[in-house]
Amino acid sequence: MNKLTLAGIITTVIMLGATWLSVGGSKGGLNGDIVNMLAIAGAVALVIITVFVVIKYVRQMQTDTASGKLADENWDGIGEYKNELPAGWAVIFLGSIVWGMWYFIAGYPVNAYSQIGEYNEDTAAHNAKFEAKYANMDDATLVEMGESVFLAECKVCHGLQADGIDGKAANLNTRLEAVVVKNVLENGSNNQLLGFEFPMPTGADLGLSASDIDEISTYVAGGLQGTQPAMFGVCAGCHGGEGEGIDGVGPQLNGFNNTLVTNVLTHGKKGAIGTMPKFANRLNSKQIEAASAYVTSLSK
Repeated sequence: MNKLTLAGIITTVIMLGATWLSVGGSKGGLNGDIVNMLAIAGAVALVIITVFVVIKYVRQMQTDTASGKLADENWDGIGEYKNELPAGWAVIFLGSIVWGMWYFIAGYPVNAYSQIGEYNEDTAAHNAKFEAKYANMDDATLVEMGESVFLAECKVCHGLQADGIDGKAANLNTRLEAVVVKNVLENGSNNQLLGFEFPMPTGADLGLSASDIDEISTYVAGGLQGTQPAMFGVCAGCHGGEGEGIDGVGPQLNGFNNTLVTNVLTHGKKGAIGTMPKFANRLNSKQIEAASAYVTSLSK
């Protein structure tokens, strides 16, 4: 027995012994556990095959000599033999391509178990159960739930009192502030406040001057109280004479309503302060309905 074979045998014994001690000494040991038994069997096969292959190729490197015809090209005197492509390598290469195509077209994760898929299924089932449980809440209970949702998800930006934390987010105790109205009139808007794309033109497109924009912004921010600006009629065509909003045309200006807040939570919103993210992927429909009811109740 030569030194190489002896070294291989010693290595195999050491690795198998360490594996046996590791699995056998773990909590529960083997104890007929099929998982641990399969692990041991796999380890034995892996160690024996690895050592056998290493011995084979080390011995081959010790005894084999290069043969065959050299290619014409060489690099600094180093040439390459024109040997045939090993059949095993070609089979493995082509098999990997076939397996890769199967994997991406029909295999995991498209057509097999997925943790993300299981999570999505569990979330959908929970949301369905949640909405069924709270389907028939009265208005007071809905607002109470909405306050809990607000404190969990919205207070970070809007504050405990929903006052916007010194202008870092919208003040929800009032429908619109002058800076918000002015920003919309100067830049236009397309925030899906109606639940779908319906862009509002700029004040300049509507024929409003800078002074008209200032007057309308102050008037709307004041709850549409007092003397109505002469050019407010341009706004009334879409938002109503009292700012009550027109379904499918323009959102309400004189206060919040459940539909308006629901659309903001569902689609997000861009405005004078910045961008509010959408919450449709964080809250289920009942939670959005409840949060909308709570926000609407703040300005009443």
